[in-house]
Amino acid sequence: MSHHTTNIEEEETFAPIYANQEDFNPNDTVSSFLNTSYDPTRLHPLAGLGGGLDYLNLEDSEGLPGTQNGIVPSRGWSDDLTYGTGVAYLSALSMGGAFGFYEGLRSSPSPAFKIRLNTVLNGMTRRGPFIGNSAGVMALMYNGVNGIIGKARGYHDPLNSIAAGAITGALFKSTAGLRAAGSAGGVCAVAAGIWAFGREKFM
Repeated sequence: MSHHTTNIEEEETFAPIYANQEDFNPNDTVSSFLNTSYDPTRLHPLAGLGGGLDYLNLEDSEGLPGTQNGIVPSRGWSDDLTYGTGVAYLSALSMGGAFGFYEGLRSSPSPAFKIRLNTVLNGMTRRGPFIGNSAGVMALMYNGVNGIIGKARGYHDPLNSIAAGAITGALFKSTAGLRAAGSAGGVCAVAAGIWAFGREKFM
């Protein structure tokens, strides 16, 4: 019985294993590791950190000549595509929801609270997603076309944005007829030009 107890005690008694005796420092504490001046090679002798820690250096890729960063730093057309589509969708969704809220209040057939609430919710869910989806699709098309034009010309300037706006508007309304496509292309070209020149001047 005593021999069995001794074996259990021997199994439960262990000492930390170090690669070298020099790696052991009895003065090591948690605060020493939290200190900013600690040596990374002391994290673990087998981690291969003798040469120090390597950090990833992500430099912004150079865009086309004439490219300027706006409110959000951009590394190319893919960033513009992501940011532009997301911002356009969320902004239009919010404005469409606000318009649906106002329309629902005005067109409520009864002053009763439940009926008015139902009318407001119907207006918000009808206007918000429709306007948001339309703006998101147009922003996706605009940034894609703008990036293609920039790659083809090798330069990014407001003329690219104006052309991209005209093409986007015309394609978006192409199923409604030639006149509607032309009108939408003109409106989008003007809007894109105002945005491009304004960003170039103020941002």
